[in-house]
Amino acid sequence: MMANSPADILAELEEVVATYPPHRCARILAGMVQLLTGSRGQCRELLVNVVDGVLLRLTERVEASALVQLSTALAELDIAPPETLWRLASHDSPDVACPVLLKSRALSAADLEAVIDSRGEWHRRAIAARSDIAPTVTEALIKHGGPICLDLIKNQGTKFSDAAYAALIAKADQDGEIAKALVLRPGTPDLVVRKLLSAPPARKAPAPSAAAPVPEAEPAPPKRPCRADYAGARPEIVALNRVGKLNDSTVNRFAIRGETANLFTALSVLSGAPLEIIEHVASDDDCEGLVMACRASRLNWQTTLTILSNRSGKRLSYSERERAQRIFETLLLSTSQWTVRWGQIVANASTGDPGNCSPKMGVSR
Repeated sequence: MMANSPADILAELEEVVATYPPHRCARILAGMVQLLTGSRGQCRELLVNVVDGVLLRLTERVEASALVQLSTALAELDIAPPETLWRLASHDSPDVACPVLLKSRALSAADLEAVIDSRGEWHRRAIAARSDIAPTVTEALIKHGGPICLDLIKNQGTKFSDAAYAALIAKADQDGEIAKALVLRPGTPDLVVRKLLSAPPARKAPAPSAAAPVPEAEPAPPKRPCRADYAGARPEIVALNRVGKLNDSTVNRFAIRGETANLFTALSVLSGAPLEIIEHVASDDDCEGLVMACRASRLNWQTTLTILSNRSGKRLSYSERERAQRIFETLLLSTSQWTVRWGQIVANASTGDPGNCSPKMGVSR
């Protein structure tokens, strides 16, 4: 009796599979998956090449639920049938494709890039959530933009090339969330952080025509931040301070844009005063406490004036401005720092009622 060659056996098996009903194909598929997952080392490497063609034929004959189970099983294998794996990864249904796209280490970077360019958002989101993402795959995902960029930045397994950083910096000009996420991400190069933080503020609306003068409006009083606003602002402020970018330019921008939570948190971090004290001095009619907090924060007079001019919805009169500048110029830095920290002692020693913390901080000048 002549022995059949392995190729003949596989061809015969594929022909048999083509005639079997779907439920029997599903049983064969489950058995082959069990065989694959139970094999080890070189045995599995030989087996995946042998069964690949049969698995491909089986995937054409079974229900979608069986394909999902197959995808989930193959996603855990370091070595998997390459053609079958590609068919699953490029499947139109995200339920079938996502398990291998998310986990399979047998998919190459080229495979992933091909899926990124040919399939939809769900496929790309699964790839962006992988535990290890090669720089070329990162670049391919960034080209598609959208929420994918934030997903990549928040994933610590993402590897960024110089080209990827450059693309994100360009997108950050239009999306502040990308800039914020990159600044806060551990490991972002200092050069990238400096570029993001030195980006110019949003353009202002054009000035009204001289032929149709518009009365100058008083600035709107800033909304007092809530606890959640401060919690959201603090990580960014601390990160800015860490890289030396919590400076006059940044604080001045907070004041002009009315970003009160950022402004108050910045003054608290720079001066060492608690937020309660900063809130009190900012709302006090007398500017002395706020000037002192600005001086203790090592801000210059121009930034201090901007903060004073945008704090209450009322413009400073000439006499108020003169007095504030006089206080600023005669205050010693050490005196200001000592006083705002003394204010912290007062806050800690109070009965718990913020009203007990006097916003006025006496100064010997």
